[in-house]
Formats: sequence, C-alpha cells, structure tokens
Amino acid sequence: MATMRSVLTIAGSDSSGGAGIQADIKTIQAHRLFATSVITAITAQNTEGVRSVQDISPDVVRDQLDAVFEDIRPNAVKIGMVSSAAIVGVIADALRHHRARHVVVDPVMVATSGSTLIKTSAIQALEEQLFPLAQVITPNAPEAEALTDKALSTPEDVVEAAHSLAKAIPQQEGAHHQPAILIKGGHGLDDARTCNDLLFQPGGTITWLRGDRIPNPNTHGTGCTLSSAIACGLAEGMDVEKACRKAKAFIEGALAFGLDLGKGSGPMNHMWQYA
Repeated sequence: MATMRSVLTIAGSDSSGGAGIQADIKTIQAHRLFATSVITAITAQNTEGVRSVQDISPDVVRDQLDAVFEDIRPNAVKIGMVSSAAIVGVIADALRHHRARHVVVDPVMVATSGSTLIKTSAIQALEEQLFPLAQVITPNAPEAEALTDKALSTPEDVVEAAHSLAKAIPQQEGAHHQPAILIKGGHGLDDARTCNDLLFQPGGTITWLRGDRIPNPNTHGTGCTLSSAIACGLAEGMDVEKACRKAKAFIEGALAFGLDLGKGSGPMNHMWQYA
C-alpha cells in the first residue's frame, strides 16, 4: 500500500479552469501530491472576465473543512478566494480547531481580468483572522498597495510595504509563528523586463527572488498557481525560501510553455513538465 503527502486548497471555483480551485488542484497534482479541496464560491468566468459569483454557505464551508481534516489531514493548506467575512471567520476557526500547519494565504482581491472578487468587509477579516495563522502571505503589488494604502513604484516602496504589512498583523491564539510575506513582482515596477519578488521573513530578513519576465500575455491563474506551489514545497518539508524559489521556477516553466487558449488572458499549462 502506498501513501503520499496532501495539500488542501480553500478557494473559489473557476469555470474556465485556469485559476482558483481548478488551478490549485492541477498544481498540486503536478507536484505529485494529493489534492483535497474546500470550495468557498462558484464563479462564472472565462479568460475575458467574471460574470457572476455565488458564495457557498459558511456552514457548508465548515462541513467541507471538517470532512477533510478528520479524514485526509493535509500537510499544508493554501487559501485563495474568500469573498465574505463570514466565510473568513469559519475558515479561521476551523484552522485553529484542527491545528493546521503550513498555511499559505493568497489575498485574492481582483481577477486577472480586473473583476473584484472580495467584499470590502472581508478584507479586514482576512487581515485580522487569517493572516496571523499563515506561514506565508502572497500579495501581488496591487494587493499590497490595497493592504497598506501605499503606492508601490520602486523596490524601496516594496520593502517598506512588507515592513508595514508585517507590523500590522496581530498576534493571535492558535498562530504558530509570524508569517513570511512574499510580494510578487509580476506587475512590474521600475523595470518591465524583470519579475522580481520580495520575500520578507520574520525578524526582518529581506531576500529578492529575481527573474526575467516571460513574454506571455496569458497569465490567468498565476497567483493561484504560485501560492499552491509554495504550499506544495512546505508540505514536502522545504523551508520558506526554498519553497518560494521552487514555486517561482514552476510558474516560469508554465508561462514559457506558451499555452494559448481563450479570447482574453488565457491559462497556463500546469502540466508543462510532463508535456
């Protein structure tokens, strides 16, 4: 009989398959780990935009969480789209109750198409209840701007935003550590040819994860995929920096494959390593 490590994704469903729970499951499977899932919302979307969003009942979200943790306990947890404060509260309570470890929080606020995916009331709940339980938080530059109310125009701005985010995260019962913060550079700052991510770790250690920008307009689901890949690395026992570097390399490979589907910003090939 064989066994394998598992990763739980808590996120919204993307009907186009490029982002959300579908991208997470593909990423986890591509890392040869077992994927379990808790769906927080159903979205009707494609590469051109989001047409509608239907939140799942908080009670059903809690039932999904308990069902997973009580049977196939995850070695790591990735949290993506959580659009309501009530669902945030249910997730935070369940993670504390089940003593979840290796939690990666991707504060999904806006889809690649530009559609808003989170209610304003949920942002504060996210910061107060889920950030303290995370081992890694992965905002992109626009999300970091929204969370800190600061414009990011230079690398120095990114460093300052990371410090601000870290200081604002409250201590909470059930938290195992202060989270690391990875501010993703995919939106570009002062150099459009690069894609440099800032990793801020507890204690103030700053590491730039540098890379060249892949010339591919099809970036639907990159944030979901990166955070899931980081969770996979943590589930395999990697430290945060190694997990982030490996996840960045995975994204670069998926983008470089050059998949072209849909009329808008299309998805990546999560199985590029096996093509």
